[in-house]
Amino acid sequence: RDRYILYINDQDGDENMNIYAVNPSQAKADMVPTSKNLTPLKDVTAQIYMVSKKGPNVMMIGLNDRDKAWHDLYKLEIAEAKLTKVFENTERLTGWVFDWDEKARIASRTDETTGHAQLMRVNEDGSFDKIYETNLKESAYIAGWTEDNAKCYLVSNKGDVNLTSLYLMDPQTGRTTLVEQDPKGKVDFGGLFIDPNTRKIIHTSYTDDKTHRYWKDKAFQKDFEYLENKFPNREIGISSLTKDLNKWLVAVSGDKYATDVYFFDRGSKEIIHQYTPKPKLKAAEDYLTTMEAISYPSSDGLLIPAYLSLPKAEQPKGLPLVVLVHGGPKGPRDYWGYNAFVQFLTNRGYAVLQPNFRASGGYGKEFLNAGDKQWGKLMQDDITYGVKYLIAKEIADPSRIGIMGGSYGGYATLAGLAFTPDVYACGVDIVGPSNLFTLLASVPPYWESFRKHLYEMVGDPETEEGKKLLHEASPLFAVDNIKAPLLIIQGANDPRVKQAESDQIVIALRDKGQEVAYLLAKDEGHGFRKPLNRKAMMAEIERFLAQHLKGKQQLTIPDDVNNTLKQITVDITTVTYEPPQKVDALQEMPNATLKAKPGTYQYKSILKVQGQHIAMTKRLTISAKDQSWVIHESSTGPMGEMSDEVLYDKMMNPQQRTIKQGEVHIPVTYSTHGLTSELMGKKLDIRSDGLMVCDGAGLDLFIAGLGLSKGDEIVFFVGDFMNAEAKQVKLVFEEKQELEGQSVDKYTLTAVKNKNDKSVYYIDPMRGLSVKTIKIIPAMGNAELTEILQP
Repeated sequence: RDRYILYINDQDGDENMNIYAVNPSQAKADMVPTSKNLTPLKDVTAQIYMVSKKGPNVMMIGLNDRDKAWHDLYKLEIAEAKLTKVFENTERLTGWVFDWDEKARIASRTDETTGHAQLMRVNEDGSFDKIYETNLKESAYIAGWTEDNAKCYLVSNKGDVNLTSLYLMDPQTGRTTLVEQDPKGKVDFGGLFIDPNTRKIIHTSYTDDKTHRYWKDKAFQKDFEYLENKFPNREIGISSLTKDLNKWLVAVSGDKYATDVYFFDRGSKEIIHQYTPKPKLKAAEDYLTTMEAISYPSSDGLLIPAYLSLPKAEQPKGLPLVVLVHGGPKGPRDYWGYNAFVQFLTNRGYAVLQPNFRASGGYGKEFLNAGDKQWGKLMQDDITYGVKYLIAKEIADPSRIGIMGGSYGGYATLAGLAFTPDVYACGVDIVGPSNLFTLLASVPPYWESFRKHLYEMVGDPETEEGKKLLHEASPLFAVDNIKAPLLIIQGANDPRVKQAESDQIVIALRDKGQEVAYLLAKDEGHGFRKPLNRKAMMAEIERFLAQHLKGKQQLTIPDDVNNTLKQITVDITTVTYEPPQKVDALQEMPNATLKAKPGTYQYKSILKVQGQHIAMTKRLTISAKDQSWVIHESSTGPMGEMSDEVLYDKMMNPQQRTIKQGEVHIPVTYSTHGLTSELMGKKLDIRSDGLMVCDGAGLDLFIAGLGLSKGDEIVFFVGDFMNAEAKQVKLVFEEKQELEGQSVDKYTLTAVKNKNDKSVYYIDPMRGLSVKTIKIIPAMGNAELTEILQP
């Protein structure tokens, strides 16, 4: 208990999160203790469902190691870093809810046909029953349990309900009864704070301009309001409590204040300052400015809530304005309080507008869904009309308006410059999508449950109406309208908005002679997180805005920041983009025959890896069995002996495969469009959208038996065991050529999504097998394996 600090981390922003544990008692003055990776799996995004209080060494987590789109349920024992699979998710489950006894009672699920979200009761026998369902325009989640575990608190806006409300639900019947909704009738339900000892509600909360609490526990209310009186005009957040709830750690923050953390004793009313997370900011509080809640009507009369921050000691007249657009949409929103971007910009002399445009969360279902299929249209109007409002108030100088944001805010920046080119003098796009077609085509596999929601929000690329919407809303296709200078900022490892989104718009603007600057960090993802990268980004944003909006600029930059800025600044003349090619895969096995004669063939192999040349040997044996072929390969090298045996039918369809290395045996069963296997105790079920071919023993024999002609190419799938997915590959008959005095056919086999993943086969058409093969292995650092047939 209390032995480890747990945290999650990815690799340079790729969002493949692993869970780590670090023991703080091992720390020394000059040494940070080593962290232990509790889920050391490649290309896996761990999800945390429950951290046990009854057995604090236990967590319940989700891992998408077997299927990239869906997470299996695991028990994780922290000290031992032991993972035990509890449930293999073949049901499209997206999450689990545990009760006070830490028993899994409810699972969430996505319907494969409609995309609707479902809450499923978990029965004693492990089966599931649907008890609640919401459509693509509704939402629901479980927020807690009643004292006796009999009912759960449900937060939902299902049906004829606008504002998300709090209900009690009986998980046996699915029946609900209303508990509470916003007493002011303005915003969605916010939060539920339950006493873990009595299991009674302490308060509920709702956030409009600021957060309001409605107290059920009067003693708790009295102590909380005591703190509020001690820290007026600030937000009080309880960070941690003792088990008896009598001692608190509280974070005190505000729009123009650095956060402070205090200890509070409810009995003595003693308040003791603990620490200030950002002491340098604390020392600079006199330079910080206030944030004011405002609202204005959009083009259709919809009232848009927003926040306005003005530079300190400036007359609020004719100011340069930066519209700072939040990400999302469909859920996120801006809040009152300290904002680093806002304070940076106001310090440089800019007024800052933060619009909570339609589709921002918290303002009701109608407001949220009013943004559906309105990207670049009414959603953009909500931003544009905020600018018009501040110009009409004479706060903003109409000739010095800039727009900036990240993710959707980056899209809104591009859309603002493309669809309202006369409004803005410049824009700063941070990881924003430019082409909605490529955005939707490249979402991560674990977003599969959210795909239909995306289509509902933006447009369905599989329908003509959806294609029209996506084309109209994509700034890339309106690039000729852009005339204001643009700064684009991108993380190379972003899994949500991939680098291609920025590359495309940079190339389009460059080729039309439009001013565009580009920052690309190789070690970042969806936004910059590393301190030097962030400082370099802010330095460039500051310079860019000063140039085009005439704000203030700090001219001196520390050497480390300046060097980092140079490293991430891209020469736009070097930017290239190759559109993904749509390729149709084979659906059935073509007429392939085995041309090679049964017998044994010897190969000499050389593995080139990390500067080493490792000699190996391979033996290929072809034998007939009933109406089938058995292809057996055995190889020897520094890692010992490895064998791969595949049973093919007479048409070279793979049936069964067995891979052996030492004591490890991996059985594989093939079907036309997939395979099943078991790897390290984990079952694999890999499905493909086309013909599944075995890429093990006999692949060259299969290629030789296809009867292709020079220039022919076909596409099929092979099993990627490491990533538990079907890998699409393209086979091309390149040419006929002479190789050491004999005529051979040269074929290349290349992974469609990774051109480094490539093999070259030199096939003797008379003998029906490869005389030389060169394979590039990305998983081994692009190692090269060459195999040559021996006389």
